[in-house]
Amino acid sequence: MSMSLLRLSPLLLALALAACDDAPRFTQAEPGEALSGGQATVQRSDRNAFSLPSANLNPERRLDFAVGNSFFRSPWVIAPSTTTARDGLGPLFNTNACQNCHVRDGRGHPPEPGDSNAVSMLVRLSIPDQPYYAQVIERLGVVPEPVYGTQLQDMAVPGVAPEGKVRVSYDSQTVTFKDGHQVELRRPTLQITQLGYGPMHPDTRFSARIAPPMIGLGLLEAIAEADILANEDPDDRNHDGIRGRANRVWDDAQGKTVVGRFGWKAGQPNVNQQNVHAFAGDMGLTSTLLPKDDCTPTQVDCLAAPNGDGADGEKEVSDNLLRLVTFYTRNLGVPARRDVAAPQVLAGKNLFYQAGCQSCHTPQFTTAADAAEPELANQVIRPYSDLLLHDMGPGLSDERTEFAANGQDWRTPPLWGIGLSQTVSSDARFLHDGRARDLLEAVLWHGGEAQAARDQVLTFNAEQRAALLAFLNSL
Repeated sequence: MSMSLLRLSPLLLALALAACDDAPRFTQAEPGEALSGGQATVQRSDRNAFSLPSANLNPERRLDFAVGNSFFRSPWVIAPSTTTARDGLGPLFNTNACQNCHVRDGRGHPPEPGDSNAVSMLVRLSIPDQPYYAQVIERLGVVPEPVYGTQLQDMAVPGVAPEGKVRVSYDSQTVTFKDGHQVELRRPTLQITQLGYGPMHPDTRFSARIAPPMIGLGLLEAIAEADILANEDPDDRNHDGIRGRANRVWDDAQGKTVVGRFGWKAGQPNVNQQNVHAFAGDMGLTSTLLPKDDCTPTQVDCLAAPNGDGADGEKEVSDNLLRLVTFYTRNLGVPARRDVAAPQVLAGKNLFYQAGCQSCHTPQFTTAADAAEPELANQVIRPYSDLLLHDMGPGLSDERTEFAANGQDWRTPPLWGIGLSQTVSSDARFLHDGRARDLLEAVLWHGGEAQAARDQVLTFNAEQRAALLAFLNSL
């Protein structure tokens, strides 16, 4: 590349590169581009940017949002208690409030060396699939570890032993750009210590997962299934190297297999079920859909512990409470984008397309007319995700299957709001296990179907890198 090209402005530079590669040319912001969540978009970019109701929610419905918010934020207590609306925590759990994991409704982070528990990162467990577990796999997506189940819980109520403690250590590796710039990447190693119930199965698979941001979940749920499936290409028929496919998962309420769209491997079908499983696994709380505590048969103290069920048999998370929390989590608004027409941001957008990132991070959908909430229907949204599984290469593999996803498969995470992640919580980290400390590190961990895009990014010079990051931080 000539020095005269390097001296061009960021916008002209990206346009010149786009002209060479026939990539789209963005010379100005697209109409409505700043409204990532359509009419539900919220106008805020401070530490509370992820905690506001959809902008088009009327005052009466904001009351339900506020009540749901209170149950999301406030801690649950051990049963029995006079606080009957919030008792039943545990016996085994990871945290006592949703907000502890999703800090200000944002993303979590791995534990630091001195932390007593992992809090906003949990560890999924399973053993290799076996044919005689077919019914279990159909409903859970995995074969649970026989003693510890599908999730390690590092906290417990008095009289019950926690399942273990989670520690993370890192090895470093260096990646070098074409211009010589170097970036240090961290590869995590999980350490599970102080096992409370004896050794684990020798073939146990572990997968660390940080809490994802809560914004826009109702809008993602409102994307028509047909629109998600339209982007599937498991056989790469268009020969672009991208083989997205939907996960097929169990719907507890319907009792059948449906398309998954939530979670790091798209292992949950809808917001309500995602909440039910989080209540059960993260806080040990029962509900109509999951009426039993998350104890395995060998955990006798867990099975014998008091619960917070009502006198009439109502579960710890009542149907009405679950309705309110689901309403809240569906209606957390997506913040508006910033600086969409800035020359550097437009340059970065062109580079994003030049690298082919949009092949998985699909910029735009229109939500269905029959959305669960009327405010979320018929909205032009810009999540930058196809909600499909993609092979991300061995560097990100957890070697653990989940329904149709294998160890290297991960759902394309939505990028909306990503530039505000560390504004909302300075401890926020990126990728499924939080190994990436910033967005450039996250990009450089891409492999598999995204290898070509990553390799293209490695050719970017300092000005181009700054432009790409300016675009990502504008989302």
